[in-house]
Amino acid sequence: MGKSQSRRCCLCVLALLCSVAIICICIILATKQRCAFTNAAVAADSLMCSDIGRDMLLQGGSAVDAAIAALLCTGLVNPQSMGLGGGAIFTIMDKTGKVKIISSRETVPKNVRADLLNKCSKKMAFETGSHWIGVPGEIRGYERAHQLYGKLPWAKLFEPSIKIAREGFPMPVFLCRFLQMINRTTFREQLIFGSGLCELFCHKNKTFFGPGDILKFPRLAETMETIAKEGADAFYTGKIGKDLIQDVQARNGTLSLEDLSTFKVRESDAWTVQIGDYKMHFPPPPAGGAILSFILKLMHEFGLSQASNHGDQKTLTLHRFLEAVKFANGQKRNLKDPLFNPNMTHITDEKFIQLIRALITDGHTHNLSYYNIAPSVDHFGTTHVSVMAADGTAVSVTSTINHMFGSAVYSPKTGVILNNELADFCGRADNINPGEQPPSSMAPTILQSVSQQKTLVIGGSGGSMITAAMALSIMNHLWFGMNLDESIAAKIVFVDANNNLNFEKGFNESLIKAMKAFGHKVEDNPYFFNVVNGISKEGQCISAVSDARKNGRSAGY
Repeated sequence: MGKSQSRRCCLCVLALLCSVAIICICIILATKQRCAFTNAAVAADSLMCSDIGRDMLLQGGSAVDAAIAALLCTGLVNPQSMGLGGGAIFTIMDKTGKVKIISSRETVPKNVRADLLNKCSKKMAFETGSHWIGVPGEIRGYERAHQLYGKLPWAKLFEPSIKIAREGFPMPVFLCRFLQMINRTTFREQLIFGSGLCELFCHKNKTFFGPGDILKFPRLAETMETIAKEGADAFYTGKIGKDLIQDVQARNGTLSLEDLSTFKVRESDAWTVQIGDYKMHFPPPPAGGAILSFILKLMHEFGLSQASNHGDQKTLTLHRFLEAVKFANGQKRNLKDPLFNPNMTHITDEKFIQLIRALITDGHTHNLSYYNIAPSVDHFGTTHVSVMAADGTAVSVTSTINHMFGSAVYSPKTGVILNNELADFCGRADNINPGEQPPSSMAPTILQSVSQQKTLVIGGSGGSMITAAMALSIMNHLWFGMNLDESIAAKIVFVDANNNLNFEKGFNESLIKAMKAFGHKVEDNPYFFNVVNGISKEGQCISAVSDARKNGRSAGY
């Protein structure tokens, strides 16, 4: 009898040990699936550009080297979103954990039209034309970031993209999709046929390139080759600049050689706020990080956890999030260049956050005036690259020419597509000044836990949709227990300038119905350009995600 009981006990212990072993194996396998890399990673808008960034790291390059190389590539893969004719904002974390901002955001030209803001569209539209062009700062930003943090030779960062631009590559899926979309609208004449861009994206019979066609940028390859050899001055004071200005002025633009030669990159420490266990580092205004941090700090006041994203709590959490975004919309008009306007440090102040928290009601929503809203027009565009290097340094950089294809002004002498950044002042300013940076939703961000065991490098593209897409991705990952893939893939809700809700296709229908019951107004918006690229490092485990919405894929080792 004793032996029988002993055997049973042994079998029970053995079964228990087997169960524990199986659970451990499952945990390890699950961790390995999420832990894609253990050294470094790059998350850009395409695998080709992520690969180029990773290769720079493998060759001994810095996180900044990888970011610049990936951006140069992205300007070819997604020319509708960014390029040498735009501007960028770098958020850079060094080995000590110090975070610096390098902003080469476009500025207002010296001879800007006095009546420019009278030309702003009253509804969502592509603001095209040379009068919307801001002074492009992209290359000056790359130059300064490389001077401070680069390891590889400047020219080496350009080599892969020059080769790709000259030899060509298959038409990117996202670009094909966008061209097909505008081909069915009246915008096709405005953006492509009336702009000179057909030279890049059309067959000889004026039909758009499609899947399987080879895309080349021969003139841009020459421009990049010159900048690689001669440095950024070739663009700002050399022949490239002169050719660019000739092409712009031929389209009645106000951009001048003086604007290019006097452009200055801005350097500063990052703004940093504490959100629970994390320090959040982001660029100061007029970038959008302050608005993003405002939403996240408000939501943190509700004590969010994994339980907040389940059952009835999920409905309440979504309603509170929408209210937070509506109050954030009310603050956007204060998002101005601090060199020309009063600073908006109040938006990160704890007392201000507490005041707004008290105004959020759980039972219903409110009218526009409750949130101090001054409606503006929403914009869509931009691209983002996140990099985590093996030495712990990180870069979160967002770049843009603003709207899709920017101003739709193409420089045939240089191959550069010019931005329409001045359109970002529409609905957000009563006047503009030469040298002023326009407000932006761009928010390249780095979050790090107090213990420094977890770091999240993240940013988004999609114009006005950046804020919602980033906020939801960060909440999903840091507070709701989702892995980075799930966090970024989750469907979003965008609150537009008039505080109407726009739900991405596939969003939970029961939640949409619940939001209507709270009194929220819902619009049917078929166009969602939200894209988030991020890298999460916990211990030695690195997860890197390039948003599938833009057919992106990350790379690392």
